[in-house]
Amino acid sequence: MKIVVCIKQVPDTKGGVKFNPDGTLDRGAMLTIMNPDDKAGLEAALRLKDQYGAEVTVITMGLPKAEEVLREAMAMGADKGILVTDRVLGGADTWATSQTLAGAIRNLEYDLIITGRQAIDGDTAQVGPQISEHLGIPVISYAQKIEVEGDSVIVERQYDDRYHVLKAKMPCLVTALAELNEPRYMTPGGIFDAYNAEITVWGRADLKDVDDSNLGLKGSPTQIAKASDKVRKGAGEKVTLDPTESVDYIIGKLKEKHVI
Repeated sequence: MKIVVCIKQVPDTKGGVKFNPDGTLDRGAMLTIMNPDDKAGLEAALRLKDQYGAEVTVITMGLPKAEEVLREAMAMGADKGILVTDRVLGGADTWATSQTLAGAIRNLEYDLIITGRQAIDGDTAQVGPQISEHLGIPVISYAQKIEVEGDSVIVERQYDDRYHVLKAKMPCLVTALAELNEPRYMTPGGIFDAYNAEITVWGRADLKDVDDSNLGLKGSPTQIAKASDKVRKGAGEKVTLDPTESVDYIIGKLKEKHVI
């Protein structure tokens, strides 16, 4: 079995975020981590590797420094890492990103593709399903459990207060929730091997069946109207009342906001 896991290096929001003049994130100036949903998807792939001897390839699109997140994945147990990086790919929205990743994945053999449900820097949950659409394969999203049975994948898909059990023939794409599992730690031996391993680097010329009009900032139909750092909330309204007046005041505010 061959599994491709799409991972993303995202800003560590605890360290704050910075923006370029065009409203896009200044990724080169921020501390970064592996996207949590992607990490859970990677752990799911590694468990299938432990169970079936699958080959796990991790792929990411980003700046050259995104190599770090690939090495982290390989230190956890992934077999190969592919970095897709090129200036013409910068500023991509979900449409252009999914086109890029699909163009790269067309170079690979795969039975199962796993992505995170969404990235914490965008929260759109669009890239995984869009990749499946570009590749013409089925998708099961919001996976809280993944199993393989023969040539099919069986997924518990989270849905409100319950879950669906869905089965699809491979090749198939699954998007994973962070709650899917508890990702393993890197091992000392894994770290040593990962930082001595060769990372495959692809650029625009390595993408298959993708038109230039669908790549990068120019190929992104989503336009950022405004971007800013987290806005601090004001102190709010403060009042000093006796207990009886306080109850009336709170009830009045709840009615005013149509909470009750």
